[in-house]
Amino acid sequence: MFYHLLYPLKELFFGFNVFRYITFRAAFAAVTAMILSIALGPYVIRQLYQLKAGQPIRKDECLPLYAKHHTKKGTPTMGGMLVLLSIVIPTLLWADLSNENIIIAVIATVYLGVVGFVDDYLKVSKKNSKGLAGRKKFLAQSILGLSIGAYLLFLSTNSEYAQQLHVPFFKDPVITHMGIFAILFTALVIVGTSNAVNLTDGLDGLAIGCVVACSLAYVFITYITGHMEIAKYLHITYIPGAGELAVFCATIAGAGLGFLWFNAYPAQIFMGDTGSLALGGAMGVVAVLIKKELLLLIIGGIFVVEAMSVMLQVASFKLRGKRIFLMSPIHHHFEMKGWQEAKITIRFWILAIIFALIGLGTLKLR
Repeated sequence: MFYHLLYPLKELFFGFNVFRYITFRAAFAAVTAMILSIALGPYVIRQLYQLKAGQPIRKDECLPLYAKHHTKKGTPTMGGMLVLLSIVIPTLLWADLSNENIIIAVIATVYLGVVGFVDDYLKVSKKNSKGLAGRKKFLAQSILGLSIGAYLLFLSTNSEYAQQLHVPFFKDPVITHMGIFAILFTALVIVGTSNAVNLTDGLDGLAIGCVVACSLAYVFITYITGHMEIAKYLHITYIPGAGELAVFCATIAGAGLGFLWFNAYPAQIFMGDTGSLALGGAMGVVAVLIKKELLLLIIGGIFVVEAMSVMLQVASFKLRGKRIFLMSPIHHHFEMKGWQEAKITIRFWILAIIFALIGLGTLKLR
């Protein structure tokens, strides 16, 4: 909004020319998102308490871990609504709303937020931890992923890039014509990332802190992908308009830091599936739009580890009748080993930052 309203006024006063710069708008979008999240947090928490939107705890509380988590029962969930508001509003204020990448990213984030909200609402209203059936959730996510994939392949102004597959450490696309498989690949990335972040959201501040690290890395990557000269220098495929996504990623980082103010241990609010599905999907969509899908495996390494721990646990139990971890996702394994919750969270944050830095480093090692 500011870009469209104030930038044209540069003819009257040269100072308005600053709204042209993505770096300026991204920085202020992040600050706006953080302030909005911190300002609205107490109100949202009070309203959720009044609505009795408390966190349901699994019923098998005879297990030591769930007995320990029983103290969290009643803590407001659906805090993802606060995150979504703090992302969408600043994005609408500071981004170029004529940019199709911004439109796709915002719609996808809100869509997955609604799916997550339905899941959280069912958990709260039914007073159990099951919520929306897994098949229905997967179907809703897949519809979004396939729709975005089809749009990028057939309708996007950057459709020439949709069939490319880029691999970290390689200068040129490894595959230039994926054909119809590009749609399936897009859906796989979006659905997989959305669920991976959802699996990570099991301890106070864990998922949101890792998302902040990931989104900050993508602020830089989206900016240079949409900057012709820097992209050429780093031998990165230049994608017109991709730089505007830096504003969107900055709002995720700002909103995440603001939410962490209340979600840090001991949490006053949980984001629930409303936030985790939306944030994971947002990261996946950004990766798809700038054609850095496989790089997300490095930058979002924590989410990959969490998802793999679940898959390995299930596969091992079905094939061997034995579990690899004491409990999955892997952060619960460390809880079962006696690690304090805050220690696990901080150590995972450190790893998330390391993964993000390694991901950024691959842009030069090509």
